[in-house]
Amino acid sequence: MSARLLIAAALVGSSLAPALAQEPATPPAATPPVQENKAQENKDAAGPRPIRNAPSPRALEFAAYIFSAVNVCGYVLGTSEFEALLAKQNTRPEDVSPRGPFGNRVMGIFTLMSNQMNLNREQACIAVAGEYGPEGTVAKNVLLPPGTTPPEAKPK
Repeated sequence: MSARLLIAAALVGSSLAPALAQEPATPPAATPPVQENKAQENKDAAGPRPIRNAPSPRALEFAAYIFSAVNVCGYVLGTSEFEALLAKQNTRPEDVSPRGPFGNRVMGIFTLMSNQMNLNREQACIAVAGEYGPEGTVAKNVLLPPGTTPPEAKPK
């Protein structure tokens, strides 16, 4: 019984020893504080900073929605119209491309949307064409019918 108590006391003592052995951190009086340390402390106190110039979540969802419609319904992407809609949202096509800095987020949303669109493929394709097709209510010619060549890709 006394051996168990000794082992338990040793374990508790060894876990408390590093905490008790630490001295309070005080800067040396001879050296003035460095500006970089103050800047780092301010960053830490403010918490995590958002990524500057990151596309809005809505722009990422829009790109994933259009990519899903192309994937599921076989539509052809009207790139100039797509880029124009992204520009309205202060987003570049390179940002939302699969290999872009936010491509992983877009591909995650794309996967979920594609799976959902596949459940009701016919209705989803009609809905997307009504919003972004040649007669679209939101924007026209972002999605072109399957087999159509986009205007900028036609040979001269």
